[in-house]
Amino acid sequence: MSGDLSRWMGAVSDIDHAEKQAKNPPLFKKLFNAQSIEQAAIQAYAAKKKLEEQRYELKMYLNMTYGVNAYNELLALEGKIRKERQELVYKQQKMRQQIFEIVGWIFIFALVIGFFGLVAKIWIDRARAAEPVNINDISIIRQYNE
Repeated sequence: MSGDLSRWMGAVSDIDHAEKQAKNPPLFKKLFNAQSIEQAAIQAYAAKKKLEEQRYELKMYLNMTYGVNAYNELLALEGKIRKERQELVYKQQKMRQQIFEIVGWIFIFALVIGFFGLVAKIWIDRARAAEPVNINDISIIRQYNE
């Protein structure tokens, strides 16, 4: 039963994390996949309600079987597992997400700089083509052709 409880507590932690991400999604997810955000929010809400029901059933089972302190011990154990999980798994996920966002911003920045560079090059080329012709330049060209 302890293995089942550990898996259940891990799932509880995952559901809590999913709910937090649904409330505050990453920027690129907001911009490019807005429909997915609403779907994730609905799934997180449904999972949370199911979790509340399961938690109540577990509390009743532990109170009937092992006494009132059993549920309190379970809550302490759940807090410990959640803390360990946050330190390991969720920090790694957050780091990956931040790296993805930084790479995305660098790409967008490079794209904008490249666009402005292209516009500047076209503008400079047109300005050079529109410069008035100097008479001395024509005489140099004639001497060269002769």
